[in-house]
Amino acid sequence: MTNPPAPDDSQKRIVAVTLDEESIGRSGPDIEHERAIAIYDLVEKNLFAPEGADGGPFTLHLGITGNRLMFDIRREDASPVVVHLLSLTPFRRIVKDYFMICDSYYHAIRTATPDKIEAIDMGRRGIHDEGSHTLMERLEGKVRIDFETARRLFTLISVLHWKG
Repeated sequence: MTNPPAPDDSQKRIVAVTLDEESIGRSGPDIEHERAIAIYDLVEKNLFAPEGADGGPFTLHLGITGNRLMFDIRREDASPVVVHLLSLTPFRRIVKDYFMICDSYYHAIRTATPDKIEAIDMGRRGIHDEGSHTLMERLEGKVRIDFETARRLFTLISVLHWKG
C-alpha cells in the first residue's frame, strides 16, 4: 500500500508582508532594521495556507486594531482572502519575558562565560518556542502554518512590540 501524495504546498506561502503604519507606526532605525530582517526571513521560507482559500501565493498585511493583531490576507493580485483578528493578550507575557531574556542575553555576550551565555540562549529559544506554539494555537482552524513559519511570525510580532 502506498501513501497518498503529499499536497502541493508550493503556492501556499506568503510572498510579501506589509505593516499598517497607522496602527503600528514607524520606529527608530534599529527597530526598522529588525522588522525588515523579520519580514525577509518570513518571506524567504514559509508555509501559509488560509483555511478554505484555494491557491496562493498570499500577501499579509499586519496591523493592530485595539487589543488585536490584524492579519489581512490577500492573494498576490491584492484580491481579499480573509481578515483575522487575534487577541494580543495571550502574547503579552510571552513577549515581555522574551524581551527580558533577550536583554540578559545581549548583556551576557559582553561579560559572561560561554556556559552562562548558552544557558540564557536556551531559555531564550524556549520562550520563543512557547510564543510560536501559542501563535499556532491561535491560528488553528484559520491558517495552516508549520512550526518554522510560526517561529518567523512570532519574531515579527515580537519586533512589532519592541519600542527600543
